[in-house]
Amino acid sequence: MSKLSFVIPCYGSEATVGIVTSEIIETLRQRPEYDYEIILVNDCSPDHVWERIKALAQDNPHIIGISLARNFGQHSALMAGYRACTGDLIISLDDDGQTPARELFTLVDKMAEGWDVVYASYEHKMHSAFRNFGTWMNERMTESLLGKPKGLKVTSYFVMERFITEEITRYQNPYPYIEGLIFRATMRITNVPVTHHERMSGESGYTLTKLLSLWFNGFTAFSVKPLRIATICGTACAFLGFCYGLYVVIRKLVDSTIEMGWSSIIASIFFIGGLILVMLGLIGEYIGRIYISINNAPQYTVREIVQCPRPDASHQTDVEKS
Repeated sequence: MSKLSFVIPCYGSEATVGIVTSEIIETLRQRPEYDYEIILVNDCSPDHVWERIKALAQDNPHIIGISLARNFGQHSALMAGYRACTGDLIISLDDDGQTPARELFTLVDKMAEGWDVVYASYEHKMHSAFRNFGTWMNERMTESLLGKPKGLKVTSYFVMERFITEEITRYQNPYPYIEGLIFRATMRITNVPVTHHERMSGESGYTLTKLLSLWFNGFTAFSVKPLRIATICGTACAFLGFCYGLYVVIRKLVDSTIEMGWSSIIASIFFIGGLILVMLGLIGEYIGRIYISINNAPQYTVREIVQCPRPDASHQTDVEKS
């Protein structure tokens, strides 16, 4: 019997996590050939979602609750769930009801064609304009820095093979970026269309700060292209500065009555100085992350795990190793 593992990071979803879980269980009843487990990861949510998760886990031995000691972010919460799962196929989806659990077999059945990862794609996304802009920016970044094929949609609702999860969880850097880890492991990835739903309750937990932090993770953890761009920009500025200096000297030699302009000199200094500071900041970001990594900063810290033992099997995880 094949086993499906559902990994759901939870934040601010006290009112919706039970509904999402019920939809998964109801959908699975249509395909009794699958065993399953649902791993709910509380990313130190400020509401009472952990109490709700504990109640769900106590009522159903297929549900595992993991509570993190502080808010580490969605991708770290996913890593905690991946290390706890034991299924043949691993399914990630959101806790707010926008990713349709009732269509999970649309993704699962597509895997039978030989794909390693199947992402849901949406014709119309029911996010705010700000969140849609963030998604667009993330798409452009993964295309330019991570080699994502153009036209492939990356979303938070996807299915992947067990061996992809095992490869992902080998990553110990404190700044995980799931899309980067997936594209580093395989390119046998496709989309299937599903319907994106309205958010059931509350607002998205993604702020501008969190989106910027996520982009920086993708920038610095999986590509040296930003450093190469910095090198190219520095070389171009040096060349332009040399050409401008040569132009000034020749102009002065041709017409000695021309006075040197302080405004152009100051403008050049400000431009070049600002560019240098930006490039130093980028290099400093790389160095800072290397420093934090070698100091073994954790991806997450688990405060508590809740699971009602199953009568037919024992469940052991290595989630607390990271």
